[in-house]
Amino acid sequence: MFHNLIDQTISFTGYYTALLSLLIASFTSVFSIANPIAAMPVFLSLTKEDSDELRTQQAKKASYYMFMVLVVFLFAGTYILSFFGISLPGIRIAGGLMIIRAAYSMLNPQESGRKLTRKDHTEAMAKEDISFSPLAMPMLSGPGSIAVVISLASQAHDIVDFLVMTLALLLVAISTYLILRISPWATKYIGSTGMTVLTRMMGFIALAIGVQFIINGISNFFGV
Repeated sequence: MFHNLIDQTISFTGYYTALLSLLIASFTSVFSIANPIAAMPVFLSLTKEDSDELRTQQAKKASYYMFMVLVVFLFAGTYILSFFGISLPGIRIAGGLMIIRAAYSMLNPQESGRKLTRKDHTEAMAKEDISFSPLAMPMLSGPGSIAVVISLASQAHDIVDFLVMTLALLLVAISTYLILRISPWATKYIGSTGMTVLTRMMGFIALAIGVQFIINGISNFFGV
């Protein structure tokens, strides 16, 4: 009986450790691709004429919209794959390629790491509410973030995994809101050089995640 109790304790510990690992991996993957740090200068530029209260509302709504968009793709991702006949290894490899593309942009922020094109930026400046477009989409929950979420969903085994991933998305949304809120202070004291360094760090993490997604997809395809 004593040995059974020890075995059950070890089993429960291993289970919760696996859930914690899934939470950390999901948060890191989505956060590095959404990259709200790189969105700070654009957010400040688009809201430079707004009051602090209105800027806070924009950040809050953008984080909420980002969370809702990613949650929809988290739970609908498997049905989307089934409808189009896309295999799990295929979506993981495709997701990995998109993540690598986004990571390359983050590793070269001066050349191709723009969150918005000049045309998109000009059009956004004319809007009163930029929380959904272009802030939530495509800046924070763009194709790269959606690809990561669908790839994560393809690895879920039960409803508990989906709940853990949802919690990770919620933490990403909360982190994004806090980062956008402190963006006036952060950009002032960190400066453009510091922002470039942080963006490249996130790019390196994203690159590693993308490569791992491709490795997992190839391994699953060949049954390794």
